Amino acid sequence: MNKISASSLKGKLTELGELALIDVREEGAFAESHLLFAVSIPLDRLELSFADLVPRKHTPVVLCDDGSGRAEMAAERLTGFGYTSIEILDGGIAGWDEAGHELFSGVNVPSKAFGEFVEHEYGTPHLPAEELKGKIEAGDDVVVLDSRPLQEFLKMSIPGAICCPGAELVYRVPEIVANPETLVVVNCAGRTRSIIGSQSLINAGIPNRVVALKNGTMGWHLSGYALEHGKSRRAPEVTARGLEQSKVFVEQVKNRFSVPFIDMAQLQRFRDQSLERSLFLLDVRSEDEFQAGHLP
Repeated sequence: MNKISASSLKGKLTELGELALIDVREEGAFAESHLLFAVSIPLDRLELSFADLVPRKHTPVVLCDDGSGRAEMAAERLTGFGYTSIEILDGGIAGWDEAGHELFSGVNVPSKAFGEFVEHEYGTPHLPAEELKGKIEAGDDVVVLDSRPLQEFLKMSIPGAICCPGAELVYRVPEIVANPETLVVVNCAGRTRSIIGSQSLINAGIPNRVVALKNGTMGWHLSGYALEHGKSRRAPEVTARGLEQSKVFVEQVKNRFSVPFIDMAQLQRFRDQSLERSLFLLDVRSEDEFQAGHLP
């Protein structure tokens, strides 16, 4: 099997071309220490997960492990599946470390780093659990929006919170919050999604004061407050009035950040090029809306 040195891989990671960097160790080992942009696909899940994440058979793939031979076994299987450009990180994780390159612990590190960057750059405001608890008990005009998916919300939630996954916040908030004086608190389980959710509402220009709940449900629990379990409070369906308002917010974001849009003709051109570069078409609506009808 072809090997790639740590220095060569470092160079590839700074280029703009496609590269699938896959760590085939078990998830626990991955969480303890891994390359920043590596994706965890344990060897025993290779057949189940790999094609979804790397659909194009000619995508350059770099596999890494801890020297256990898993990368070589994965390379053999992927070659059998028809993948044509596979390399193995020479020396594995240890070789990367010995070359002086950084390793990271935890999971979802790039997205968490992005959240920290957004907070630092924009000064996203936070509210401690103690202050939120006091406002709720005082009967203040406050609404708590939980930016996690419904499955996570069902497991645990802030009392009175409404489930409104992050990508839907700007879309649904006009239906939830009618009074511009209402305090809007966005939470998740920890930090990242509440930061991104809060800042998305702020960037959209909603008139309300918006804050992220400091440390989310974890912070609420560690402050000694009870969480709810099995609740299914969801954001209401969007009316024509709400849709018009959310379109105004979207237009403001589009103009402020120069968000590019494509039409169906351009999407088809992308699809026609799917053998030359990978294409991922993501539907960010709710599962119910997706099941009711979606693009092929």
